[in-house]
Amino acid sequence: MKALLPSVLFTAIAATFAVQAATPPDTLVIAQSIDDTSSFDPAQGFELTTVQAFNNIYQRLVQSDPNNPIDLKPTLAASWETGKDNRSLTFTLSPKATFASGNPLTADDVIFSLSRVVKLNLEPSFILTQLGWTDKNVDTFLTKIDDQHVKISWTADVSPSFVLSLLSAPVSSIVDSKLVKANATADDLGHQWLSNHSAGSGPYQIRNYIPHEVVILSANPTSPEGAPKLKTILIKNVPDPAARRLLIEQGDADMARNLGSDQMAALAGKKGVKPLAIPYASLYFMQFNAKASPALGNPAFWEAARYLFDYNHIAHDLMKDQFQVHQAFLPEGYLGALNDTPYTYDPAKAKAILAKAGLTNVSFTLSTANQPPYLDIAQALQASFAQGGVTVKLDPGLSSQISTKVKSHNYDAYMSSWGPDYFDPNTNASAFAFNPEDGSKTLAWRANWSIPALNKLTLAAIAEPDQAKRVADYHQLQLEVQKNSPFVIGLQAKSLIAVRDNIKGYVQGINPDMVFYSKVTK
Repeated sequence: MKALLPSVLFTAIAATFAVQAATPPDTLVIAQSIDDTSSFDPAQGFELTTVQAFNNIYQRLVQSDPNNPIDLKPTLAASWETGKDNRSLTFTLSPKATFASGNPLTADDVIFSLSRVVKLNLEPSFILTQLGWTDKNVDTFLTKIDDQHVKISWTADVSPSFVLSLLSAPVSSIVDSKLVKANATADDLGHQWLSNHSAGSGPYQIRNYIPHEVVILSANPTSPEGAPKLKTILIKNVPDPAARRLLIEQGDADMARNLGSDQMAALAGKKGVKPLAIPYASLYFMQFNAKASPALGNPAFWEAARYLFDYNHIAHDLMKDQFQVHQAFLPEGYLGALNDTPYTYDPAKAKAILAKAGLTNVSFTLSTANQPPYLDIAQALQASFAQGGVTVKLDPGLSSQISTKVKSHNYDAYMSSWGPDYFDPNTNASAFAFNPEDGSKTLAWRANWSIPALNKLTLAAIAEPDQAKRVADYHQLQLEVQKNSPFVIGLQAKSLIAVRDNIKGYVQGINPDMVFYSKVTK
């Protein structure tokens, strides 16, 4: 099978489907949309398809345990020590780690991998530039002690535990510097080649990528984590979720990803199929532009809005348990997350709050993407707010158009979702509870919400080395945002997938990148 060209392999598998409606025993066939893909270079890839691939083709110095993601495990690092000034980490590399090419892992690979992210300055580079690194100074912060030891330093006022979280993000994947440099063009640091090739130490490597058609991964038997169970992962581009449901139901795919509530309902009870709703770190919320009108900037209106969001109806009835009720800005499963839900749908209480504040005949326009589930949720909110005497006009549009309106402060209210960029509570705190004067367009900035006290606490939380104190900081931040802010956080999403019932060993964690195929058998 390995000798076949990718296109021939794909044709052969398709022929197998037609003859027996079953997938090959050594291949996991996945149906999902891959149209979001920009690049398989970890210095650029920031979409669902690419980040889901990175844990399977690359490794980092440290990575989260998907069953307990707060727990960081040494991966390509065997161990590490914190500098006395809390501004450096010295890593001892795993002595037997090699890349798929056969090249051994060295300190040079770590330095090249992290510095190229900053020098290329592509979308996910901000995760590392938080450390005070720039394309001009990054090389001074990455020091080779010898082939098996590397020192990483920073100037930003952040704790070593926060830095470890950043180093566990997909953008911090370690690439084979010798292989990448051999395939570099001019001064692109191998970026063009890595867009559709891989140079990692993970259990799989890219065999072929045909945009808008297929991604094929082949086993890397020499991976430091051990050889994967299956020889091939084939990810077929199937943009229509209804078509993905049909493929999994008929046995033409082993897994269907990113299904909707309707597809999950249709698969319930189907022989040979297991629908799975996996907790996912994506929050759905409303935000108000505090300067759009006196009413929308009034804390009493924000409080009333919390009682006009019909949490249970949307999560359980409208979306058929595609969501769970969640009312704090850190998703369940994150360090310091608050999982209490103090607000319930209560139009009478909302009316009383509005009347006491002298707010009458309140109306606003709610902007949202014109795609499910956003528009479905917005329509439900229109109805539930009406029961509290608040008129909501809907403004649906293309996601890019609505986002432009919000970032220019040209909106009343916005219904959207927010997902994490890396596995650390700061990824959401810096969005919901941080509005700095440097012009960063955080969610708080987009809401025109001035919060100097919360800014100070957000910065203190990432500098705090004591985990218990850090958790206390995030509890305080979440309570402030939950009780008195222009945000009404209502729902946490679930990742809806389906697998054939002969699939065993699949692991998926709370973050988008926590997708693991290496232990899958069939």
